[in-house]
Amino acid sequence: MKKSGILMVIGSALLLGLFIYPLWNIQLEAPQYPDPLGMNIYISGIQGEEEFDIQNIDGINHYIGMKKIPKPAEMWEFNVFPLVIGGMAALGILLGILGFFKVIGPNWFLGWLILMTVLGILGMIDFNNWLTDYGTDLDPKAIMKLTDPEGNPLSYKPPLFGSQKILNFTAHSYPQAGAYLMLVGMLLTLVAWWVGLIATKGRK
Repeated sequence: MKKSGILMVIGSALLLGLFIYPLWNIQLEAPQYPDPLGMNIYISGIQGEEEFDIQNIDGINHYIGMKKIPKPAEMWEFNVFPLVIGGMAALGILLGILGFFKVIGPNWFLGWLILMTVLGILGMIDFNNWLTDYGTDLDPKAIMKLTDPEGNPLSYKPPLFGSQKILNFTAHSYPQAGAYLMLVGMLLTLVAWWVGLIATKGRK
């Protein structure tokens, strides 16, 4: 269980990278912007890739009635997510230490992984819901009111993952370093469970 416990500690600690690196990135590419406008989404807020990117994105969105990019105080997620990630990292490290000293078995590691997976799925659903609201809840008094051939208001929702054409812009939405660190951390906890399971069976 010592190897298993060490892997669990390392895997859980990798979640702390989310406090440093962005989780996701959305870029808007268009002919009038030689350098794409981009925003990095952290667990505690949204920042522009360059100094004036958020300001420029808000300026574009104003014409079609989209909301401004939210500040941390305007979204409960930016207050809750750091607590969740910090709590899960601390719990995982504690479980790894207990596993190292053979106080608990490897199934505790699997339980942590299942809980983390559920929280990750709920986070992605929430993120997609925010993108949908952001791209479809438009100000009826907007300067530009664009519709599809059937007369319905256009959706400006960026993709959850991948690239999509939106008017003369191409929106790109992809995970960043924080998401990859979280994924590697979760894979390590899966390995920790497997290594611990083999070790405990070998003692029987």
